[in-house]
Amino acid sequence: MYFIGVDLGTSATKLLLMDEQGAIHKIVSRSYPLSMPRPGWSEQDPEAWIEAAFSGIRELIEGIDAREVKGIAAAGQMHGLVALDEKDRVLRPAILWNDGRTGEETDWLNHTIGEGFLAAHTGNIAFAGFTAPKLLWMQKREPELFRQIAKIMLPKDYLTYRLTGVHSADCSDASGTLLFDVARRTWSDEMLEVCSLHKSQMGRVFESAQAVGTLRREAAEALGLTPDVIVAAGAGDNAAAAVGTGAVGKGKCNISLGTSGTLFLSDDRYVEPSNHALHAFCHADGGWHLLGCELSAASCLSWWAELTGHEDLAAEQAAVDPAKLGRNRVFFLPYLMGERTPHNDADAAGAFIGMRMDTGRADLTQAVLEGVAFGLRDGLEIARKAGMKVASSGLAGGGAKSPLWREILANILDLELLTPETEQGPGLGGAILAAVVCGVFPDVQTASEKLVRPAQSRTRPDKALTALYDARYQVFASLYPALKAGFQAL
Repeated sequence: MYFIGVDLGTSATKLLLMDEQGAIHKIVSRSYPLSMPRPGWSEQDPEAWIEAAFSGIRELIEGIDAREVKGIAAAGQMHGLVALDEKDRVLRPAILWNDGRTGEETDWLNHTIGEGFLAAHTGNIAFAGFTAPKLLWMQKREPELFRQIAKIMLPKDYLTYRLTGVHSADCSDASGTLLFDVARRTWSDEMLEVCSLHKSQMGRVFESAQAVGTLRREAAEALGLTPDVIVAAGAGDNAAAAVGTGAVGKGKCNISLGTSGTLFLSDDRYVEPSNHALHAFCHADGGWHLLGCELSAASCLSWWAELTGHEDLAAEQAAVDPAKLGRNRVFFLPYLMGERTPHNDADAAGAFIGMRMDTGRADLTQAVLEGVAFGLRDGLEIARKAGMKVASSGLAGGGAKSPLWREILANILDLELLTPETEQGPGLGGAILAAVVCGVFPDVQTASEKLVRPAQSRTRPDKALTALYDARYQVFASLYPALKAGFQAL
């Protein structure tokens, strides 16, 4: 038997073919453009996701007996707004998770509706990337389109709809809409009312490893699969990555260095963080998790390479002097798309600080790597102050391939980092969910424990270097407060 995991990301859709023993037989990737029509805006054409997923699946199953494909599950970029009319046509380009246009709406939710009200009914406060502020923005600035909305979907749920014909949502992804009661795992009537919505406009809620349906005939024919393939509800990319890296059950941690950076802390009970700088979301294993999100992570390094014209990332990192680790005088604030954890500030901007006449390009490259790691530490500090004890973490995402970045991150966070056999965490998590929905395993935790391979590498912190970086972090932590007023003025 084979199972397909789909990772519907911001820059590409990656697809993975796995058998019931957890062996990965093939990986396919399809990229697509990101549109930024105005500063701080971020949009995509949902049809690009469908074309990427459908063509990718066709390539994925070349050379195998298609009748052996039994299940599909998608992981997806969270928070994106896909608005459909009564005929299920897309009304406008999807507004993505890293879009920063909703500052006014976010402030209105937090200060007029009130953080206490939001937390009571969703477990979270408003962040600019969440779905609810996007809907309020549409209501105010695109009222004609807003009135036509018949269904509201998240990116991977739109793909699931195109596969099955069912309007669905899973608990982990729905948690990031600010329209979902995370503690009770259902849509919040109170928040829907605040946003002038009705429950009929929302997808039917499933757990991640529940079956949404089977492939509708048109989709099966287009893919070259049989109509009896079961499609699971899937999960938000971070929850799926946690499944794919073994971060299931109480007390597990996973860090992702993808386009964004995330800190994922799993629990078997609902925990509402006292200051709401971390998100409280449902997990794909049926439990919950706390999530810290850095809007720009590996994308910072890509931006730096493109800006300088030196796009050989390995060569750029090789130029970094190991003797300067923990001693770099240059700091980088990684807020290229604003920031979520812990600042919740769409106006925050990237910055190099501390440059002098003798500063070289390698110093700036090092500062970019360190700045992303310092940003992740911001979230970890909040978790530690809340009493969470974390000694090690899985590490996934494209940035995890860099030995230098792993070393920097391990020492800034003071964590042992375990890199899994495959960095395709969300895609593997999707395939594992598909195996569960097809009955190969009784539950997500059992499947993850059996199928996730042992760590490919371990990166342990060095006490001396950790002490140096701890001192540098104190400086980093002082920079955003000093520059906040300037960011707002800009």
